Amino acid sequence: MNCILLRHGIAVGRENWDKADSERPLNREGIKKTQKAIEGLSLIGSQPTHLLSSPYVRARETAEIAYKVFNLHEPIQLCEELVFHHAPTTIFPILTKFPEEATVICVGHEPHLGQLAALMISGRYIPGLSLKKAGACAIQFKEKPQIGHGRLEWWLRPAQLRQLRKA
Repeated sequence: MNCILLRHGIAVGRENWDKADSERPLNREGIKKTQKAIEGLSLIGSQPTHLLSSPYVRARETAEIAYKVFNLHEPIQLCEELVFHHAPTTIFPILTKFPEEATVICVGHEPHLGQLAALMISGRYIPGLSLKKAGACAIQFKEKPQIGHGRLEWWLRPAQLRQLRKA
């Protein structure tokens, strides 16, 4: 299985938002930059087969952009386990339900995604490991996903993904 961890794009700032944090959407810049980053992402690696997203609005909007860019047929699965207040380990039972040949994009938040990546590749938490907004990494598993059994394929900042789009 291939797993692509994708952080949501730039959202409306907390200081400019008086509703629940879970309802903060992407801002205009976030939509544009995320679209370009995901277009760059589409030029590398394998075609995704499934898309999981945190139910938070900014993550769902990012997932919707990915859904369109990759022309996916399976619907986006909202996954509470991708919200940052859940332990990163809680996503493993969900990932193991997908076929071994699947490529699954997981759209979520920091510090959750960085720690999920650390668990996947090293089996332990690694302080400071994080994805930038609209940044992504790919981790490959030879079989079903297990803690510490993943191999890091690549880790790219959003600017690098956008640059791929221009190449």
